[in-house]
Formats: sequence, C-alpha cells, structure tokens
Amino acid sequence: MLGNIAPSALEEWLRTRYFSARVDISSSGVENYSLGDLRELLDIPVDDLDDVVFRDSPSLGGDALRAAVGRRFGAETGKVMITNGSSEALLLAMSALLRPGDEVVVQQPAYPSLRSIAQSIGVVLKIWECDPTEGFRPDLDRLAGVLSDRTKAVVVNFPHNPLGVTLDHVGYQALLDLVDACGAYLLWDAAFAELVYDAPPLPEPGAVHPRALSFGTLSKAYGLPGLRVGWCIGPHEVLDRMVLLRDYVSLNTSPLVETIATRVLDRADAVIGPRLAQARRNRALLADWAADNADLVDLRLPQGGVSAFPRLRGFDSVDALCADLCDAQGVLVVPGSCFDHPDRMRIGIGGPGDELADGLAAVVAAARRAARFS
Repeated sequence: MLGNIAPSALEEWLRTRYFSARVDISSSGVENYSLGDLRELLDIPVDDLDDVVFRDSPSLGGDALRAAVGRRFGAETGKVMITNGSSEALLLAMSALLRPGDEVVVQQPAYPSLRSIAQSIGVVLKIWECDPTEGFRPDLDRLAGVLSDRTKAVVVNFPHNPLGVTLDHVGYQALLDLVDACGAYLLWDAAFAELVYDAPPLPEPGAVHPRALSFGTLSKAYGLPGLRVGWCIGPHEVLDRMVLLRDYVSLNTSPLVETIATRVLDRADAVIGPRLAQARRNRALLADWAADNADLVDLRLPQGGVSAFPRLRGFDSVDALCADLCDAQGVLVVPGSCFDHPDRMRIGIGGPGDELADGLAAVVAAARRAARFS
C-alpha cells in the first residue's frame, strides 16, 4: 500500500538543508530560471499571461502542451499525458500497471521513487545491479540474467541519477530487444535525456515501442522545477487507466503553467542550450578537481545528466563528512548512503561555476581534515 511506502532517504536529507545551504552542489538539475528570464528569452508578452483563465485543464493535459511535447520527442499527441512533474506520471503509471506479486526489474542504485513506489504496491523486486568495480557500466548481460517470462516491467533511468552513466545507441536497441522478448513493459525515466555530452540524445522509447512508457520533466534539463510540469509518453490504453487514478489524485494541471511550458517546449533549445553549455564547463572543472586530488577522489565523469557520484578514498561512510559540510560550512552535497553507497557522495554540476568551485574545494578540505584526525 502507498501509505506504507518507505521514506525517501534522499528527500529526508534535503528536506530542510536544501533551503538553508549557502553553497548547493547537491542538485541533479541545472541552474533555475526565473519567470523574467523566460519572458525575455522566449519573448513572452505579459498580456499572454494575463489572458490565462483559471479553469480546469483536460484530464490528459491541454492540447497545445501535449502537441508541443509530441513535436519535441517525436510522439503523436494522443500518446502524451501532462502531469504534475514526472513524479506524478511515475506514480500513476506504476499504480495502473502493477499488482502485488508482479515481478519488476529495477536498477541499483536508483532514484528512490523508481523502486519504492513499486515496492509499496507489493511487487517482487528483481535487481539489475550496476557494479561500481566496473564503473557502474550498464551490463546488459546482467540484465538478461534477471529477466524472465514472469517480468511485468523493467524500470530504468538513462542518463542515470546519480551515476551519470547512459547507453549508446547499440545498447539502447539491445535493451529494447531484451524487454520485448520477455513481453514486459519498459518504464523509462528520461528526466535527463537532453543533458548528454558525447553523443546525441537517445530516442524516446514511449514514442515508438508498444509497451514502453517514458517520463519527462521540465525540472532537470530545463531549470524549471517550480513549474511542476512533467509528462508521460506511452500507449493510449495505459494513459486511459492513469486518468482514472488521476481523478482521485490531482485531477489536472494548471493552465498557467501549461501556457508557460508550451512556450518553453516550442523553443526548447533556447532554454536548454545555455544550461548545457554551463554544465559542459562545470564537467571540465570537475574533471580537473578529480585529477588534482586523485589520491582522494575516485571519479567516473558523467556521460549525461548533471550529477557525479565520486568515491572518497579512505572513507567507509561519508555521512558525517556531508553533515559537517552542511551544518558547519553551509555546503550541501548528498551522502551516497541515500543511494546505498555510503563511501560516495552525489555532487551536482548544473549550477554556477563559481559555486561549484567553492563547494568542491570545501569537500576536499573537509575530507583531508577528517582523514588527519581519524
């Protein structure tokens, strides 16, 4: 039952610290935009906002925004549902598809919602382990070993939060083939799909695969978490079942945020471009930091997304270090114990470069200080 869902260690860690930190290098999203930023960037007249009437939107979302999502990701409008963040889409989809006793394959480590919602329904979890000794490489042979004709769904996240790993196009197709062969649904968390560095973004499986649902959001790559706009791209019959559940959850989304989101998606590259360029610069800064501190930092650079998951050599757990960084210095990172890897921490590289530099310097100084007195 959802009422018995496990607490999210990640959200518990961030709940109060997020709003009081002086330097935040914890986030898995890019630097946030303001409404003024968007109005200037996208030429949105204030009259367009004044014309919004606060009536309910349709259950699947407004037609204009659904069409904008479809154009951006190559999906027919009828396969798009607008939600209050991708978290609502994921909750509705899992609740519509899964039943107690179903076998569900999930990645480990993973963003908490990708596992905990399914677990609360009473499914049998099968773990696709991403091995740190292999750089957390997504091993498809290992995935094949946990799939069976009893698998109801496979839940994945690429590019991955917090690992930063992703698939190439060959691996992407191989994953689709594996899921297709066992007749399962694919639940694809695409929150970071457009934040990639070395190759084009992967195609949206929800647009082309008959049993795939992909979940997107304006919160991560677009720097608009406060809008709470997400979407699901998937089969019509699954969206219809999600709507029945939504009648008891949120009913619909706001016409004001839909108006803004439509403008954003219609000119998405103008919004994402500056933030992706900033993330590239920050990724180079992160690489230099790791190289300069190779005796302490074990890091695989992220291939996508804006989170890194370094291990600090000599630490079995960085929990106390992360708490001290925040409580004593106002520097916020996420301890790896939130993702079941206590010797690591999640570092976000999507924010201002000077803030990242300050935060990284503080991490190293605190770690070296702790090591001297251990």
